[in-house]
Amino acid sequence: MSRPKVPVAALAVVAGGVAAALHIGKLPPAVPALQATLGIGLVQAGFLLSLVQVAGMTLGLGVGLAADTVGLRRSMLGGLALLSLASALGGGVGAWVDDPARAFACLLALRALEGVGFLLAVMPGPGLIRAIAPAGADKAAIGLWGAYMPLGVALALLAGPWLIAGAGWPGWWLALAATSAAAALWVVLAVPADRARRSPEAAPAVEGWSTRLRDTLSAGGPWTLALAFAVYASQWIAVIGFLPAIYVDAGIPGGWTAALTALAAALNIIGNVVGGRLLQRGVAPVRLLRCGFVVMALGSVAAFVRIGAPEAAWSLPPALRYLAICMFSLAGGMVPATLFMLSVRLAPGKSTVSTTVGMMQQASSFGQFVAPPVVAWLAHRAGGWQWTWIVTLSCSLAGLALAARLALPVPRREVA
Repeated sequence: MSRPKVPVAALAVVAGGVAAALHIGKLPPAVPALQATLGIGLVQAGFLLSLVQVAGMTLGLGVGLAADTVGLRRSMLGGLALLSLASALGGGVGAWVDDPARAFACLLALRALEGVGFLLAVMPGPGLIRAIAPAGADKAAIGLWGAYMPLGVALALLAGPWLIAGAGWPGWWLALAATSAAAALWVVLAVPADRARRSPEAAPAVEGWSTRLRDTLSAGGPWTLALAFAVYASQWIAVIGFLPAIYVDAGIPGGWTAALTALAAALNIIGNVVGGRLLQRGVAPVRLLRCGFVVMALGSVAAFVRIGAPEAAWSLPPALRYLAICMFSLAGGMVPATLFMLSVRLAPGKSTVSTTVGMMQQASSFGQFVAPPVVAWLAHRAGGWQWTWIVTLSCSLAGLALAARLALPVPRREVA
């Protein structure tokens, strides 16, 4: 018997997540153009880059709670609309505001709005897919959903430089505003309205927001998932985010850095899809988590460890180190695919799935906010990247411990 195919409505939800993630990845390729036109420094660029993570770190749980309250489809549409509006206004700032200081202040405020829009768009994803995907196809669909972030970032890294060269960074902002609007239109056309689905995941919550918040915070499952997502995302973003700098230190020509980084990030997509397919075939989620964290540990150690005196330290050849990073990203992709699937099962109730995902997003954003500075500080102290594996190995060991906790019997009230 053939397995049910992922429905078009679920693909529309995944496309909405990818469109939202494009706005996360649009900043790195635009930094040189922003510096040239607005005269901003690296510190100011860093604020633009980190504002989205600050939004997730402070508002993730609250936005997830709101998504469960207003309806999953409405939340995604509202988030995509907010992203489109903020990005279009940002493109207008670049085209019409002459004062660089005023333009930067406007971009900073609009970036904060994009952070809220991103959260509104992605919080409902797993619950929405669960509500519209038929039994047997939901795991594969949620595996696809787990790839929304690396796919969006990889596409932005590849398309950004090309579009910015032709239309400037305001044109890049306007292009992504149109992309978000197109994704929202697809969701409108393909995904049934919240009430029309008449699904428990889509029905208005009977409990008040305080009850749902208390249930989520008092349950063990959401905390374990959130911490596991944090230790995964923090090490992944620390390694992938610093790859260009690592390549420069290794003497790799600058023209290769974007392509190599995008390829390593894109391999994470394959890991997400494979993870979803394996879950659909009945592979235990804990096995996938263990496999993902073990390979991430081995890959990061192989990529960064140096043996011997600093002036004559031995390490693997550059090609093998890059292969190790690719395996790190590829196997790591199975982790978010599995955690998103478990978020549907381990939420305290059917009306708290987005709240649980919001909790995961908040922990993930905190990890992504903290880990890169820690890795950068370690590299500065060591005079190179050779001790990066200490951070990644610590995160992977914590992930294995959390996976072992997920292997324990789950109280019945935590299973949706």
